[in-house]
Amino acid sequence: MSESLSLPSRNTVMTRPLLAALAAATLLSGCSLVPDYLRPDLPVPALWPAGADPAPQAKTDKPLLGDMAWKEFFTDASLQHLIEQALENNRDLRVAALNIEVARATYRVSESDLFPHLDAGASETIQRNPRSISSSVPKTASTTRRFNANLGITSFELDLFGRLSSLEEQSLEKYLATEEARTSTRIALIAEVANAALTLFGDRALLNLTNETLGSRQASLELIERSFQQGVSSQLDVAQARTAVETARVNRSRYQRQVEQDKNALTLLVGAPIDETKLATAGDLGGIHFVEDLPTGLPSEVLLRRPDIAQAEHALKAANANIGAARAAFFPTLSLTGSFGTTSTTLDTLFAAGTGAWAFAPQITMPIFDAGKNFANLDSAKASRDIAIAQYEKSIQTAFSEVSNALTAKSTLSEQMKSQSDLVAATRDSYRLSRARYERGIDNYLSVLDSQRSLYGAEQDLISVQVSRLSNLVTLYKVLGGGVS
Repeated sequence: MSESLSLPSRNTVMTRPLLAALAAATLLSGCSLVPDYLRPDLPVPALWPAGADPAPQAKTDKPLLGDMAWKEFFTDASLQHLIEQALENNRDLRVAALNIEVARATYRVSESDLFPHLDAGASETIQRNPRSISSSVPKTASTTRRFNANLGITSFELDLFGRLSSLEEQSLEKYLATEEARTSTRIALIAEVANAALTLFGDRALLNLTNETLGSRQASLELIERSFQQGVSSQLDVAQARTAVETARVNRSRYQRQVEQDKNALTLLVGAPIDETKLATAGDLGGIHFVEDLPTGLPSEVLLRRPDIAQAEHALKAANANIGAARAAFFPTLSLTGSFGTTSTTLDTLFAAGTGAWAFAPQITMPIFDAGKNFANLDSAKASRDIAIAQYEKSIQTAFSEVSNALTAKSTLSEQMKSQSDLVAATRDSYRLSRARYERGIDNYLSVLDSQRSLYGAEQDLISVQVSRLSNLVTLYKVLGGGVS
């Protein structure tokens, strides 16, 4: 803020009032009472937790996830189609875009207050003067007309102490925050669509597995019933085989219901009917691959690039700018009103020589007593700034926790996937051997059922782990500030 200001002389002000006012506005517009902004320190460790990422944590030359296009991460054609539909039709994303339009318009309104508003006007006044107040002799009533045309500036406030510029800065930061909110909504939508599709593909894989299991159990039931008729199998064997068939039918109904509900959830996210022909060829979990070698970088690199963190920081800057406006309320405000035009008693001489008229009315207002209102507003602005700081720090801590959890899950799910695949292979061998022993009359059918149930459960768990592993990569895309281009 300038300590000494070079102001025009009194004579200059008297002869050129409008130019003097504009010069003063230019000189004093640099005054700002907004506190210097300092980004708060990150309230999180400098490195991710030791078990979160097996790779060395250091700066990397590889592009971070936020620099990648989302199609580079989600390479499956069916997923790309669904995500493109959602980005075009989803209502939440549409609301986020409209919120930006509102914030942009609000910012333009605040910005316009920094400039004079020039208005043009024209009027006609007709006045009848009664005979009782007439000064003519003899007294007679009279009617007078007056025509006016002018250009004028109405109540233009000079931003002497930065009140208007502080409010303009606050509106700008709020607008930028809505931009980041839309980016955050876009990333979240991409991740939600991907996870919803994976849930659908997973439940459909479980349904296919159940149908295969049901067919196998029905074939076993028919075989045992024939063996029972021949006196080889017992009635208990038949009852146990029938129980296994009905159990598979119950599971089939459950997965059929879940698949339809998954489609409904996906349709809601996409915002339009889903192309069933594209989904019919999609859903092979083994054929879906995402980018797995994700450079995590350091927390300071990753967290500050997340749009939700940037949104919180813009909100903090807006609260900081509001303090400047609250401080400026303690100082005088200078408003200018001026006009230039013509005045005449007849319309045909309105623009004739000698009809020019002008007016200039500067007004200064100094707060004297407001019962503590300005102090209360300043305290409120400072408290709002402190709240914004706490929210900014909380958003960073939440983001750090989300990334740490996702990295920890990534390091364990790959191992779990391998172990689960080995378990499926082992239970498949067990089922094959137990069935062979039953067919040779060595064991009863109960051992076959146990092995069959174990195999079915292991295969179900393998599908669930596949979905969890892919979903974890989607979560990493989201929490690492995935690209939206």
